[in-house]
Amino acid sequence: MNGTIRVAIAYHSAAGHTHRLAEHVRDGALTVPGTEARLVPVETLDDGLWDTLASADAIIFGSPTYMGAASATFQAFAEASSAVWAVRGWQDKLAAGFTASGGMSGDKLNTLQQMTILAAQHGMNWVNLGLGPGWHMTYGTEFDRNRLGFYLGAAAQTFNDLPAEDMNPGDLATGAALGARVAEAARVVRAGRLELAVAG
Repeated sequence: MNGTIRVAIAYHSAAGHTHRLAEHVRDGALTVPGTEARLVPVETLDDGLWDTLASADAIIFGSPTYMGAASATFQAFAEASSAVWAVRGWQDKLAAGFTASGGMSGDKLNTLQQMTILAAQHGMNWVNLGLGPGWHMTYGTEFDRNRLGFYLGAAAQTFNDLPAEDMNPGDLATGAALGARVAEAARVVRAGRLELAVAG
């Protein structure tokens, strides 16, 4: 396979929890050989941000869930991406998403669905979490991967009175699993496209 797989993690974080989750998503992607993964905060919508996303094979979206939806900062980024949408700039890239909030559910699914729809509007291909539910048997623990039982993307529960350093390790491992899954999917897609190009 030729070239490096590029994964961009386009995210917003206010209190630091989503940033820490984003770091684990990045680290998970980096476990796949030949992968370059970059954190791309979306607070500043400059040329560097758009250029990084344009060159990525996969974009993983991340946002805290506030009042049952993605943060206003993330939504501003999503709306600004309409210029990319107009020229189909992200067409056929891979996409995935993650979110965090104080509640066990906290309507995080709505945020993941927002990200899925954003990806669909751009013509991207969504990569789900690919993990079964954790902590759903009596022998499970609160430190299981996917302990919150989300399938569309990675979700973390973050106590509002604790710093990011005290996040649940199972949630962080869930983020890492998502990053690895997306990077591996991008590697497979790249190899398949190269094979098709050779086959003519």
